[in-house]
Amino acid sequence: MVAKHSSLIRGLAAAGADPNFQGRFGRLFPELKGATYGSTSTEEDHNLGKLAKAMVSSFDPPKDGADDEESGIPALYTYLGQFIDHDLTFDPDGSFQKQKDPNATIDFRTPAFDLDNVYGRGPGDQPYMYDTDQKSFLLGDPLTLGSAGARDLQRNGAGRALIGDPRNDENSIVSQLQGLFLRFHNHLVARHPHQEFQEVQKLVRHHYQYMVVNDFLPRIINKDVLSALKTGTHYDRKKLAFFTKLASPFLPVEFSIAAYRLGHSMVRPGYRLNDATLLPIFPLPAEVKPGFPEGFTGFRKLITDWGIDWGRFIDIDTRSYGSKTLDDAHKVANFKRLQLAYRIDTALVDPLGSLPPAVASNPSSLALRNLKRSREFNLPTGQAVAVRMGAPVLHDDHILIGQAVDGGKPDSIVKVAGIFAGNCPLWSYILAEAMQNLQTPAPTLPVTEANIAVNTPQLGPVGGRIVAEVFLGLLFADSGSYLNENPDWKPPTGALFQLKDFVKMALEA
Repeated sequence: MVAKHSSLIRGLAAAGADPNFQGRFGRLFPELKGATYGSTSTEEDHNLGKLAKAMVSSFDPPKDGADDEESGIPALYTYLGQFIDHDLTFDPDGSFQKQKDPNATIDFRTPAFDLDNVYGRGPGDQPYMYDTDQKSFLLGDPLTLGSAGARDLQRNGAGRALIGDPRNDENSIVSQLQGLFLRFHNHLVARHPHQEFQEVQKLVRHHYQYMVVNDFLPRIINKDVLSALKTGTHYDRKKLAFFTKLASPFLPVEFSIAAYRLGHSMVRPGYRLNDATLLPIFPLPAEVKPGFPEGFTGFRKLITDWGIDWGRFIDIDTRSYGSKTLDDAHKVANFKRLQLAYRIDTALVDPLGSLPPAVASNPSSLALRNLKRSREFNLPTGQAVAVRMGAPVLHDDHILIGQAVDGGKPDSIVKVAGIFAGNCPLWSYILAEAMQNLQTPAPTLPVTEANIAVNTPQLGPVGGRIVAEVFLGLLFADSGSYLNENPDWKPPTGALFQLKDFVKMALEA
């Protein structure tokens, strides 16, 4: 329904009421002790800083061509993951100055896959987001060089996007993915002109939820983990063993601060948006790396020639895999190729090791921010969580820090040691576990060359189970989700509906 001034925003009533889970954040394993990484806070900061530094790769400039670090997952899934995060959760408190209590932390997103980051409070409360029909979204200025109909988001005079969640404008890629969701909605409005806004909204939500369950999760989570949550071909709420308080759903900090931060390792150092635009994900100061003063930072009007050619991010058509040999003979194939997400591993690309001040500061390393946030929220170690879940516990020899490239890189990958031996932060542990859980068989790439398969790490028994249970649990807890209303529902285009099909339909609007 459309939210009115006097009515509760959809999903807000789902806030947890259990004394252990006030607000809408909580713990899956409240009985586990928080990990420590030194005898004093200064020593902990020093040790976490060393680990964070080891988790950031050496500088690699954005470039055309295949890459050893690439997975078998098209690059757009990285940003679908970010989009999903913004749909589920928003904690505006970025302070690292005090110990965090998840029971006192407020989630300003509804804990449901309901696209409140797209719809906001609806046309009744935010009419400036919608066209005069009060059903279709308004779009921004046209962009050039991208796929057909490329548009910026609608913006105010200061260049800020008028959208349901401002974070979906924090970089130029997620910004344009937000635009695809607006266009997908408008496409369904055009297909169903006699349906009310709420009916179209429900249809969009169900397409989105179906895509998350049947396309996104199998890309990032080991199939054995997902199979254990099914009875026959359907996911079964009775198979949930850890995320079980479905009458009062919340977001576990083990999920939001550790397991679901897998996407940080999938980010490439840079992307080619179109024929004219190849840039790093963030600008790099001249004193750090000269020659890269611009990046895809957001919260501003999009540069007009930054329209995304979506075939470079998702397989809406079939393109060449390209070559790892960056010479003139391979230039054409490399120039328009499908870019692939980096592998899920314990390595982040260099631009994430020194975020620009406009994005974050003190610390500017995303790896260190994640590790310090885990400590501030008293998260247990990965080993403790594995034991609690009855999952295989990784031996220290298998907790590798570095890039999960085939054959390894002896000069850039190390085994966890010292204070972290048997005492690995949950986030690092989950990424290391993925490096031991390759998708089988290795996915064959959707490229013109035949039978090119790429080893692709996936979340395993700890990380995958946490993410899958939270996703499925939130859907089971939402009376309006397709899993509750009709678990046999499929998009009209068929059961194989994926992100690429969503993009194709959006581009028709």
